Amino acid sequence: MPMPSRNNASPPVLTFAALNAAPHELYRDLRPEFPFVQREDGAFLVLRADDVQSLVSDPRTRQIETELLRMRGIASGPVMELVSNSMLFSNGDTHRRRRQPLSRSFAFRMMEGLRPSVRSLADELVATSLCDGEMRLRDDYAAAIPAITIASILGIPRSDVPLFTSMAYRVSKVLTTSWTQADLPDIEAATSELSAYVAALIDDRRRQPQGDFLSDYVASVDQAGELSAVEAIMQIVSVVLGGTDTTRAAIVIMVGLLLDRRDGLWQVLRDRPALVPAAVLESLRYEPAVASIPRLSVEDICLDDYVIPKGRPVILSTMSGLRDPQIFADPDQFNLLRPVGRWHPVFGGGEHRCLGEALARIEMEEALAALCTSLPRLQTQDQSLRIHGHAGIRQVEELVVRWR
Repeated sequence: MPMPSRNNASPPVLTFAALNAAPHELYRDLRPEFPFVQREDGAFLVLRADDVQSLVSDPRTRQIETELLRMRGIASGPVMELVSNSMLFSNGDTHRRRRQPLSRSFAFRMMEGLRPSVRSLADELVATSLCDGEMRLRDDYAAAIPAITIASILGIPRSDVPLFTSMAYRVSKVLTTSWTQADLPDIEAATSELSAYVAALIDDRRRQPQGDFLSDYVASVDQAGELSAVEAIMQIVSVVLGGTDTTRAAIVIMVGLLLDRRDGLWQVLRDRPALVPAAVLESLRYEPAVASIPRLSVEDICLDDYVIPKGRPVILSTMSGLRDPQIFADPDQFNLLRPVGRWHPVFGGGEHRCLGEALARIEMEEALAALCTSLPRLQTQDQSLRIHGHAGIRQVEELVVRWR
């Protein structure tokens, strides 16, 4: 229970609907009064940047495992099997042995070698739609860049990209705050389908190594002998999930933010391409595609005059923290010249910092640079950017853009 506070008020308990309706406005109003609020499902939502950053690696918290699923009534089945066996939802030695076979392949320097192929893909996608004068930014462009890139890394045939990305987008809904019990049968079915697809890929590379990433992964896993067959599959499923939906949303959000502005920033980026990385980082701060980091309190945590009890889900709201005026001057202003530290908070921290950070940044930078270079008159088609969600992976609606 909260301890008595200076203003004798307790942090409010908020519904998913209230949080999703206008999260930025709600966070702005609540941050000065409370270090956290409680959500209707019992999770504690931490709001202030300093607390968000410190609790990522605070020994009083650990990565959440299956607790959130169990709170939603899921105790078994394909989704539980995924979460129970994924590096994304594990801790300590279990997390390290699951992540280790992948870490070297996703190193910054190695990912940088993919930049030319990512740019070539972005240019190809623009050229394909050039004569049409318009395109669906999300489904025809933003979705294709991370999906085709991760397929290339994993050695998945390009013809299979629509299949495995469709499965990935259906599975990833469980990592959002927008799914309901009615969605669960389809999420479970998609999880089974994607797991079976990955299992077949692994079996193929085991029989016929091809000198690619997946062949090296299988060889490393088999040599170490530290992962079960299910664990070996679920780490690749995790890579597919992490390498598709979040980057797709981030590209749409970034371009939508820039096109919604009326200060000529699109032309500035065309004339000053060196500012493209800054535009990527500022868009990730201003409207992050991943709005929070899940943790679990392993002992009581006191923030100001309030206590988060031991054993409770703790949702570290990067979305709120990235607009905290205690850290960011004029946080509600989109500013390309804003100083950014070496490690962007949106990618998490500690041993669970995003494995695909380097690749995601490259994909966003080259996606934006290709559009700015080829489509200087790009604009939205009578609609504005629409993003949903206050935590987890946020959902973005389709955005049709045109250049005629």
